[in-house]
Amino acid sequence: MASKEPTSSPEKQFAIQKLFVKDLSFESPNAPLIFTEKWEPTVDVNLNSNAKKAPQDLFEVAITVTITVKNGDKTSYLVEATQVGIFGVKGFSDEEIGPLLGSFCPSVLFPYLREVVSEIVTKGGFPPMLLNPVNFDALYAQHVQQNDAAKAN
Repeated sequence: MASKEPTSSPEKQFAIQKLFVKDLSFESPNAPLIFTEKWEPTVDVNLNSNAKKAPQDLFEVAITVTITVKNGDKTSYLVEATQVGIFGVKGFSDEEIGPLLGSFCPSVLFPYLREVVSEIVTKGGFPPMLLNPVNFDALYAQHVQQNDAAKAN
C-alpha cells in the first residue's frame, strides 16, 4: 500500500528588492514674496497607493502623496512625490496577497516617502512638512469594504 505524502504549500517568501523615488515635484509659485508674509498655512494632503504585478514573483507597490499648502489665498507650495518598492512575493494565497500589497507594503514605504517630502519642502525654504502616521490596515479594510459594497449594488 503506497503512502500518500501530504501536499505542502510552497514556502512563503517576502523580500524588499528595491526602494526608489519614481516621481518628485516641488513648486513654489509665489516665492519669494510668500516668505515675507505671516506664516499661517492651510494644508491639504491626498495620499494614494496602488500595486501591480511585475515580472516573475515581483510586485510594484507605489504610494503617492500630493500636498498643497496655502497661506491665505496664495499657494505657498505644492509637492507631489511617489515612493515605490519592488517586492518579491512568493507562496502567499490570494487572500494573503491583498493585505500584503494593500497594507503591509505601503507601511514599509511610508517612512521613506515622509523623509523625501520633508527634505524637499525644507530645501524649498519652508518649515519641514511632517506627515502624520497612516494606518494602512484601516485604509485597506475600508477599501475592501467599499469594493464589497460596490459589488453588492
